[in-house]
Amino acid sequence: MSLNAVAHLNFHGQAREALEFYQSVFGGRLTVATYADFGMPAELPGATNVVFGQVVADNGFRVMAYDVPGEHAPATPGTPTTRRENGTTITREPFFLSVRGDNVDEVTPVWEGLAKDATVIEAFGPAQWAPAFGMLADRFGVTWIIDVAAEYTQD
Repeated sequence: MSLNAVAHLNFHGQAREALEFYQSVFGGRLTVATYADFGMPAELPGATNVVFGQVVADNGFRVMAYDVPGEHAPATPGTPTTRRENGTTITREPFFLSVRGDNVDEVTPVWEGLAKDATVIEAFGPAQWAPAFGMLADRFGVTWIIDVAAEYTQD
């Protein structure tokens, strides 16, 4: 038996756009099912929203998303609640998504893709603890950490 944890993101009418964006960054297969696909009458508001969506890439990347049902104000990501101060991360967010690669060349295109219309919290580059590290809030308000695994030795 094997287990894996997959981030499941909640949106308010932007799930399809976010999933298509993540597919453009990470590649892979996009699967989207709408509320109408699951039987909601097509004329009802929200019928075209995503009830189940995911991107699965051959490189191991996987994310799921859906649109929370019901009436909501239009989703407009605000100022990220995460910032870097004096080498530390200050946040009120309950989680970040982390993408870690084996080398800088592997993760640089991911950084560049996610950085489109994003708020950069920490610029991507060498860090004391890793060959490369960067943090940003993408245009959907999701905070990402992109880094390269450092080689650690056990004492």
